[in-house]
Amino acid sequence: MSNDKQNFVMVPEPDPEPEAATPSLARLLARIRAALQSVPALQLLLPGPAPPAPGDEVPTRPRLVFAFDATASREPAWATARQVTDALVKALPGELDVALAVHGGSRLHTFTDFTADARTLRDRAAGISCMAGFTRLLPILAGSLKRPGVRVITYIGDVFEESLAQGRKLADALAARGIKLIVLHDTSDHAARGDAEIFLDLARRTGGCVLPFDAGAPEKLRELLAAVAVFAVGGHQLLREKRGEMPGALVLLEHLDGDRKQR
Repeated sequence: MSNDKQNFVMVPEPDPEPEAATPSLARLLARIRAALQSVPALQLLLPGPAPPAPGDEVPTRPRLVFAFDATASREPAWATARQVTDALVKALPGELDVALAVHGGSRLHTFTDFTADARTLRDRAAGISCMAGFTRLLPILAGSLKRPGVRVITYIGDVFEESLAQGRKLADALAARGIKLIVLHDTSDHAARGDAEIFLDLARRTGGCVLPFDAGAPEKLRELLAAVAVFAVGGHQLLREKRGEMPGALVLLEHLDGDRKQR
């Protein structure tokens, strides 16, 4: 008697696991992409690197940080500086952005956005009062390093009360970035004169200099700040071009050139 039933069953082979095909597919896509990249005309069709984050973009205009020691004893000097903050942006309208950085109460409490508007800068300065505490120049230097496009830091102060070793490291980092430190040293208090060499050391490391500060001569301060603004925009070359028409330019050049010879 015949039996029509099959004594075996055909079992189809399972489909290959997706993971097994992935390496081959990845290699194939890599070869295709490499081939396309070898054709210059087709490179435009391929996605490029992601654009930088907005905070990392290099600004189109040079930047200057106007920094100030606003501890309690600095009220007369700060009153003078407030009057002439607009000199920084009025010297070269629309060509320089300025931020205000101020420490007082043993902390860096103000670091504004950069602006080319003289009124905005002056109004912000007018709202800052002096507070008792230790100086905090180093956070200003560190903060300036984090902000792209800064070319010059101008600091008005009298004493240095922080780590000199850390200050030197920051000054060297500024120099590596091409950022100059210019200190307007107020020595109206005899105790401040003992820190003159410290400020000279830090400024020289960056290619900057130390200038005298006189709270009783706001017009001279205005002239110096205008010269500093020119230096931030065009360096030594523009400063030399302006020395015939800007009294502060000649003073700044003398100190910059003198400090360079001593380094």
